[in-house]
Amino acid sequence: MREVLVIGIGAGDPDQLTLQAVKALGRLDVAFLVDKGDVKRDLTDLRRDMLRQYAPRARVATVTDPERDRTTDAYAAGVDDWRRARAARFRDLVRDQLTEDETGGFLVWGDPALFDSTIGILDDIDGVAFTYAVIPGISSVSALAARHGIGLNRVGRAVQITTGRRLATEGLPPGVDDVVVMLDARNAYRAVDTDVDVYWGAYLGTPDEIVRAGRLADIKDEIDEVRAAARARKGWIMDTYLLRRRDR
Repeated sequence: MREVLVIGIGAGDPDQLTLQAVKALGRLDVAFLVDKGDVKRDLTDLRRDMLRQYAPRARVATVTDPERDRTTDAYAAGVDDWRRARAARFRDLVRDQLTEDETGGFLVWGDPALFDSTIGILDDIDGVAFTYAVIPGISSVSALAARHGIGLNRVGRAVQITTGRRLATEGLPPGVDDVVVMLDARNAYRAVDTDVDVYWGAYLGTPDEIVRAGRLADIKDEIDEVRAAARARKGWIMDTYLLRRRDR
């Protein structure tokens, strides 16, 4: 039966590939690359570099990522439509590019278990039989903590991972002192009026990496400026940050 591997490849540094990921790449007959367009070409190029080094015998099959409607206020409906379109394209890849006894793989940024849709989309595919296995990777959250030399939680306290959208609408979760925020497209940290420290990082693990840390009230304007300049330069930004309530 066809086999699909969902391979976490780390937050950007090729040295963050685990030994398990390297072995998985070496097993591939076909590598599936999702093309997100010229703006994010460097992300595709990094995957190609990994394949040249660790999967030299694999054929490369590329699929264009479907556009997601970001103009509608119906966020969940827009994501559902996008996932269905992705599932159809992934189904065609598995059906048309893999023979019955071959192994294909998706190279997933960071860790496949954290804010990535690949596993769920594979579960939604019908019309072609295959098995799949997941290879964990180093997430941007782990890379952020390592880069700042911090732990994500403090003794006896909870840590929560949320999105910029939820932070903007709900604020800091009550009873949680350490909150990791991902997918923040609207600088949601600006609305946080609690006294917190911020540990921020963009393009973690890549040559473009930027990090800042300090009291949020003191450096949020600086983060705004750095973030805007980076987005203008590259055309996109991928950042993660930890908000930590200050002890009184």
